[in-house]
Amino acid sequence: MDKYRVEQCAELQTPGVALMRLVLDREGYSVYQWCDQPETEYGMHFHNEAQSHWIISGQLEITVQSVGTFLLKAGDRDFMPANTYHSARVIGEEPVMYLIGSRH
Repeated sequence: MDKYRVEQCAELQTPGVALMRLVLDREGYSVYQWCDQPETEYGMHFHNEAQSHWIISGQLEITVQSVGTFLLKAGDRDFMPANTYHSARVIGEEPVMYLIGSRH
């Protein structure tokens, strides 16, 4: 079984949105762009499909049940298996913009 994991951006500059989309698409994800305003919070929930969140700007804190809490910043990406219980909230005064890759 896959486990939740985070890849932190090791580059000095985050990849461009077009490159992020291309990588997600080539990995078999359906991709859409999302933006959450400061103070946005999502309670504990799950998705029937696997997802990957790739942060364009801002900061998103994701708490995964029985795993831990992770802070995703620009360029960081996570891999979330289907049916993983998690919550999320925007950190700071800046909106968080990110790509969501979804696949069955």
